[in-house]
Amino acid sequence: MTQIEPEPLHHRSFTNRTLRASRFVDCDLREVVVRGSEIAGMELDSPWLLEGGRSLLVNGVDVVPLVDAELNRRFPGRELRVADDPVGLRAAWHALEVAWSATLDRANAMPPGTIDARVDGEWSFAQTLRHLVMATDTWLGLAILQRERPYHPFGLPNDEGDTAAHDGSEFSTETPSFDQVLDARADRQQMVREYLDGVSSDELASERRNPHDPAYPETVLSCLRTILDEEWEHHRYAVRDLDALT
Repeated sequence: MTQIEPEPLHHRSFTNRTLRASRFVDCDLREVVVRGSEIAGMELDSPWLLEGGRSLLVNGVDVVPLVDAELNRRFPGRELRVADDPVGLRAAWHALEVAWSATLDRANAMPPGTIDARVDGEWSFAQTLRHLVMATDTWLGLAILQRERPYHPFGLPNDEGDTAAHDGSEFSTETPSFDQVLDARADRQQMVREYLDGVSSDELASERRNPHDPAYPETVLSCLRTILDEEWEHHRYAVRDLDALT
């Protein structure tokens, strides 16, 4: 697939322009300064914002800690995603399974078609679960367990147009039934649960290769934290879209 280079607009100044109701997707807006401008109703959604050391200033106030605390309040158990020992990680995964179980019950109780409905072009509920199957296979199956063929064919990659997995296998081009999605999802949840049941503190510190950039160092703990972050972010997206569909 041909890579299209983005049009460079960095270090530009925009004065007396209107960008009202514009939509920015997959854009680099780091260090953008907005001053003396009307921003009421602006919506920002960046999962990387809460990574260590990042800031977002609103009228001189760094709102990142406030956002993090509010998300922890809205999603009980989310605060456990920074656990660094086996007991804490097991508690963190249990909290995620409880949260997802309640959200799945909610989705199933909604009108027919809800699980396949897409809001503003985002993934549907079923697609989100398929993506999490792929994420588990990447960070547990491939990175941590170092399996040769870790990918489930019903997983959904980051780019829906991709069919090839990191291990060279192919994702299915057929859309699975929701029951098939649930089976794949339950299997991967169990895989995480069983791994955490047996992991030791020493193993958490052992080195692994980043599946996206093998030259970048990872540890078992950092891979597990990536899984936790993926789970909580996509759970937030799922709840957001179910709210919109209600």
